[in-house]
Amino acid sequence: MRHFISSIIVTVLGLTAAFFWGGTNGLLLAAILGLMEVSLSFDNAVVNATVLKNMSVLWQRRFLTWGMVIAVFGVRFLLPVMIVAVVTGQGLLAVASMAFNHPDEYARNVHSSHVQISAFGGMYLLLVFMSFFFEESKSLHWLDWFERHLAKFGKLESIEVATALCTLMFAQHFLPPGESLAAIISGIVGIIIYVVVNSLSSLFQEIDPVENTIHRAGLMSFLYLEVLDTSFSLDGVIGAFAITRDVVLILLGLAIGAMFVRSLTVFLVRKKMLDEYMYLEHGAHYAIGALAVLMLTDMSLHVPEWITGLIGLLIIVLSLWSSILENKRNRAT
Repeated sequence: MRHFISSIIVTVLGLTAAFFWGGTNGLLLAAILGLMEVSLSFDNAVVNATVLKNMSVLWQRRFLTWGMVIAVFGVRFLLPVMIVAVVTGQGLLAVASMAFNHPDEYARNVHSSHVQISAFGGMYLLLVFMSFFFEESKSLHWLDWFERHLAKFGKLESIEVATALCTLMFAQHFLPPGESLAAIISGIVGIIIYVVVNSLSSLFQEIDPVENTIHRAGLMSFLYLEVLDTSFSLDGVIGAFAITRDVVLILLGLAIGAMFVRSLTVFLVRKKMLDEYMYLEHGAHYAIGALAVLMLTDMSLHVPEWITGLIGLLIIVLSLWSSILENKRNRAT
């Protein structure tokens, strides 16, 4: 429980604030949003743990503190405001005022930006998926035959970027002509950010190859986690408006969920769960691949958030179950 004390405190404070803001109904809505955030982001916690386990305790704390501020006010409030500002041509202050004073209009503008949001998040997450399974040196496989064939693609230079671009060009063909360009630009931005963050991480590794944890435990790994959280959370931010138009309640509810996801990430690291359950990381990356495909599909055909969360959860559960069976077989031999 000690790993979740901060989450429990944030939950109590958040639900108390929701009650004072919107009464019993506000408290209930904030609780629902928090549960939704956790259910949609469990696979995010597992993937975050694969990066966080190689970071120092200092950066793990910063992930829980600085990262929490970025996750709540940056990703779940400021980023949608910026997107709406770009799409509508209004200033940031005008859009922020719209969010509090005219929530219905703000929600419509956020939903109208779903193509750009889905293209950006889908491309970034697709690259995360491919970079894991296209790794030629990877020796541990869950779905052995399939993953061995995917690993062979790692011999090809920049195959992940080429595949992502081809996928983006295919997906935008199903959009109306007026939305295709916006999808392409947003998707390319997602690809560029992924390439830049990973290239800078490799650069730091080459600068000090002996101290291999520097680039992993430093700023670039922190930024990688935050961009990953952004890609995961954008769909949830849009889905939150289906529950309530009140921006304050959305912030409070998603903050509760985001804090629990971060605490779960640290719990997985401290308990060495990824080492004990060997296929959990594979399941999380399959869930990421599924989410990427669903986000790109959502550009032209609406995919309910509960389907996204259920598919990710099922894949994680299957990988956990396979890990338990494998551990039993290993102990038997």
